[in-house]
Amino acid sequence: MDMKKILLFCLMIASAAAISAQRSDRSYVRKGNRMFEDSLFIKAEENYLKAVDMNPELYEGNYNLGNAYTAQQKPNEAVEQYRKAANALEARKKELMDDPSASRKELEKCKNELAQTYHNTGVVYHMSERYDKAVESYKEALRNNPQDDETRYNLILAQRMLQQQQDQQQDQQQEQQQQEQQNQEEQQQQEQQQEQQQQEQQDMSQENAEQILEAAMQDEKDVQERVQEQLLRVQPKKPLEKDW
Repeated sequence: MDMKKILLFCLMIASAAAISAQRSDRSYVRKGNRMFEDSLFIKAEENYLKAVDMNPELYEGNYNLGNAYTAQQKPNEAVEQYRKAANALEARKKELMDDPSASRKELEKCKNELAQTYHNTGVVYHMSERYDKAVESYKEALRNNPQDDETRYNLILAQRMLQQQQDQQQDQQQEQQQQEQQNQEEQQQQEQQQEQQQQEQQDMSQENAEQILEAAMQDEKDVQERVQEQLLRVQPKKPLEKDW
């Protein structure tokens, strides 16, 4: 793992306790946070699971559970938990935006939490080299918090890595197409050679047949000539007629 990816990972983990601490009344979440801070990620996962089992819509439980999965290098599970956390926050943001009495501070808090959730989702995709998904996630994070320089840096990096990945894939596709074309040309040459050989064999067979037939006819002619010659030899001689 290179230093840039280590940096991304550390930024993500550092934010876990701060956001989850906002709901300190959740005993399982608090206990999971303590385990997480001690790098006891499996124990932290167990407590976060208990929290979300009691309340599947609990943002902090899903978010921190995603962090615990990320720390255990379980990207698919982490993304799923971040998705659940993001869905809960998106619903909450919509409620606040539709509520004229909602405070701006409360809405901004929700948007910041949502931005951090998308940021962490982008980090997981980034570390898994799924740069297209990482770019999408970072953009969602910036839509909710345009001032997040860390996310902006990650977005630029992911875009560069995505371009390199696409260029590499394009080169591989071109190389594969060239190989396929070369194989097709070689196959065509082989087919042409086979057709030429078959034609030559047919020509040779026809020529041989003609030679054999000609030889047979010549042999028959020779035989007939020899038989005729023999017949001439054995023909009885007529007696000489007396002319008296």
